[in-house]
Amino acid sequence: MLPELYQKHLQNLLSESQLLFLTLLINVIQEIKDVKLEKISESLPLFMQFHSRRKKLQRFLSLPILNIQELWFPIIQQWISQTFKVNQTIYLAIDRTNWKRKNLIVISLIYNQRAIPIYFELLPKLGSSNLSDQARVLSEIVPLFQPLLSNQKIVIIGDREFCSVSLAKWLDDKGFEFCLRLKQNENIKVENNVWCEMKDLGLKPGTSFFIENATVTKTKKVKGFNVACKWKKSYRKETTFIWMVYLN
Repeated sequence: MLPELYQKHLQNLLSESQLLFLTLLINVIQEIKDVKLEKISESLPLFMQFHSRRKKLQRFLSLPILNIQELWFPIIQQWISQTFKVNQTIYLAIDRTNWKRKNLIVISLIYNQRAIPIYFELLPKLGSSNLSDQARVLSEIVPLFQPLLSNQKIVIIGDREFCSVSLAKWLDDKGFEFCLRLKQNENIKVENNVWCEMKDLGLKPGTSFFIENATVTKTKKVKGFNVACKWKKSYRKETTFIWMVYLN
């Protein structure tokens, strides 16, 4: 049985027969734990030939209404309003992963040590994403979260692939806070006209420090970012890599 929150939204979005078929489809996928079209078609408990079940499934999945913005965003929006209190910080993580030669970039909401997918997009290439890819994907969730900025703090978290100073500036312009990992060869202005690479700031295992209102990178010289550096102690002869983040 779908949660009540889902049911209310889907009843307004789908016809009775479409909602019934969607519920059936979800139950089948949960039972067989497979998302292959052929496997799902085989398992659908419908009194029709296999090829007819497959065509019915294909037609249903091709419905224009079945898109993330109309199907999923309103559910997430309602769930957030019920779950998060006013002035509570909401953390979103952006990440990219390869899945069977599919290059997927995902934005997830962090809740109770779980990542709940909010939006995803298949990149038309293999390898790392660039600023254009990242800004395009993040732009999809801006209409969903920007109205919350008056009551909540939205923080975007990203690893080294998303360490671009330009991305940090883009997020800042949209009103989002951010925590992005920096590369250790990134330059930071430590004194008047004195620049130093992050790896040369004297960070050692078991130490940390915080630099307020820093200017980052010699070329772009972006001001106003806080930089936090931490290097955990060695554990089982392995040293955790240095984490350096922008904190808006």
